[in-house]
Amino acid sequence: MAVLNVNPTRMELTNLKRKLTTARRGHKLLKDKRDELMRRFLDLVRENKRLRIEVEDQIRSANVAMEAARSAMSDKALDVALMLPTQEMSLDVTEANIMSVLIPVFDVKLRTANENDIYSYGFAQTPGELDDAVRAFSNAMPNLLKLAELEKSCQLMASEIEKTRRRVNALEHVMIPQYEETIRYITMKLDENERSTTTRLMKVKDMMLAQTHNYK
Repeated sequence: MAVLNVNPTRMELTNLKRKLTTARRGHKLLKDKRDELMRRFLDLVRENKRLRIEVEDQIRSANVAMEAARSAMSDKALDVALMLPTQEMSLDVTEANIMSVLIPVFDVKLRTANENDIYSYGFAQTPGELDDAVRAFSNAMPNLLKLAELEKSCQLMASEIEKTRRRVNALEHVMIPQYEETIRYITMKLDENERSTTTRLMKVKDMMLAQTHNYK
């Protein structure tokens, strides 16, 4: 591991030790964040898988019902029946903060609370199969929107996990080893300088003693 380009002084040694302590603390916090993100991400993935299967079954049933309705009435009659919907759906999008990740939260609102408003036609002129199809698609819509919310949340969570993982690896395999190696290098240089200073002082002392002895 390469040593940082710093002056081997005691002040620099103190600064590096402080940075090393901070890096280790940050490394632990990031590891804890990564592990918690992974736990929540896996929960989202399992919920996403469960809901996807449910939505696919609902859409499959709705398509079957719609095919039955199309076989019981003409395309023109079907278009006229569905031309002017009486129910409206709106979507409010907010955000929730999970471990510094802003994930979307969808809030579905209907214009009216009457469940029969999903039918935009009179029952006398249409077959019961069309009612089943409209009801099936209406039931599938909230789960479909929830699935979209989960899909986006999983994408954002996965991106944050990858960024956190890179930071953890950078601290663990680059920054912390560099700090440790540089601290060892500076400590070695300071010890070497101290030994050299001690040697010089001993030599000066010997010279002074010798000089004093010669004077006597």
